[in-house]
Amino acid sequence: MPRYTQVKNLSDPGAFREHLAALGVEIPFEDTIDPAGVLAAPMTITDGVIGTKFAPNRWAVLPMEGWDGEADGRPSDLVRRRWGRFASSGAGLVWGEATAVRADGKANPNQLVLDETTVDDIASLREMLDPRQVSVLQLTHSGRYARPSAEGHAPRTLYRHPLLDARVGAGDKEILTDDEIDELVEQFVDRAALAQQAGFDFVDVKACHGYLGHEFLSAHTRPGRYGGDLVGRTQFVRSVVEGIREKVPSIGIAIRLSFFDLVPHVAGEGGVGVPEIDGDYDYAFGGDGTGHGYDLRETHALLDVLQMLGVGLVCATAGSPYYVPHAQRPAYFPPSDGYQPPEDPLVGVARLIAATAEVTNHHPEMRIVGAGLSYLQEWLPNVGQAMVAAGACDSIGLGRMVLSYPHMPADVMAGRELERRLLCRTFSDCTTAPRSGLISGCYPLDDFYKEREERVQLAAYKKEAKARLR
Repeated sequence: MPRYTQVKNLSDPGAFREHLAALGVEIPFEDTIDPAGVLAAPMTITDGVIGTKFAPNRWAVLPMEGWDGEADGRPSDLVRRRWGRFASSGAGLVWGEATAVRADGKANPNQLVLDETTVDDIASLREMLDPRQVSVLQLTHSGRYARPSAEGHAPRTLYRHPLLDARVGAGDKEILTDDEIDELVEQFVDRAALAQQAGFDFVDVKACHGYLGHEFLSAHTRPGRYGGDLVGRTQFVRSVVEGIREKVPSIGIAIRLSFFDLVPHVAGEGGVGVPEIDGDYDYAFGGDGTGHGYDLRETHALLDVLQMLGVGLVCATAGSPYYVPHAQRPAYFPPSDGYQPPEDPLVGVARLIAATAEVTNHHPEMRIVGAGLSYLQEWLPNVGQAMVAAGACDSIGLGRMVLSYPHMPADVMAGRELERRLLCRTFSDCTTAPRSGLISGCYPLDDFYKEREERVQLAAYKKEAKARLR
């Protein structure tokens, strides 16, 4: 496999800049961090109905999919521990984890579910946060990647996909009807009302990572009201937003959106990721038609419509962790069931930063949260500060990094040295573990998970997976 220079070996700003130049990519960067600078500055978030919210700084905890709730969708002690760490992070915005709007839409058997029976338990998570932290709860249906029980995938899709159906056994499953989608719209709206009851400031109508809200955006071949042209393909998200505005006007609305997508990849020679097909690829929202680049015209058009509906908070991402993780969360070490990176991960970071900057510049009234930055490791604050200062985004999001090093924002704003031993090195055990049926967590760096018996099980699983690839 290709040998890329790891970020941890770029020991000073000069080495980092030289490596970017050798790669031929641009990433904003500032040599020194100002603890009281732009990352510590407050951020106003304007929602067209509820008005203005104030986040105390430009740091955000990103929404992640937990695999450690109770089977009935309630938060467990493990979930509460994670949210307690979010509360102490110092981040001004906490974008709460993916929460299914109904049980059969869970992406894993232990994902949170918001309904009338769990709303009080979900409210207890919001109560753990600092009152000054702006809170978002991500509402989702996993669609193609629904896996509500240990028996395996239970996909619900919108159209026949020539590549992805086979990966989850969706080829012989019925696609969702327009009537079923109408019902799902109402469920999203009802769950937004419960999120408001639980005390959250915003709900996120999730439209990313290949899940149902994202799949609508590429449903070119679907007939009826929810497919075809861009008006049809955006009908679902527009209907949900309009429904929330009508029935729950006291809660803000956000969206996490895959700004672009790429052709699905598979492991090729040496386990390195390669495109699954050659030639044009027509199923990538925000793609340029080749499957390898992006064209954000439809992304901008969707955000223009959402802005007219009063949506003022957007979280950046790209692609899907299921078929193009190198575009969505660049990493040096892939999950055990994944492929080796087909490019230096910094190329993926640069691609997502460039797309995020384009969106931010085109939609100055919206607040855009940057993502995909954990691979930057010790240089994350330097890049984050430069991005916000240059107007490439409005807030810096932490995903995997917050699992290993939740108090990074507090340390940076206090002027403390980074705790290098806690920096996420993108080992991907936080993905490998749940995909092997174990709870989610940072096993290499978080002492809490190091001491659990699941770490031994994870090591055995990884050993078996490595042997299968030989």
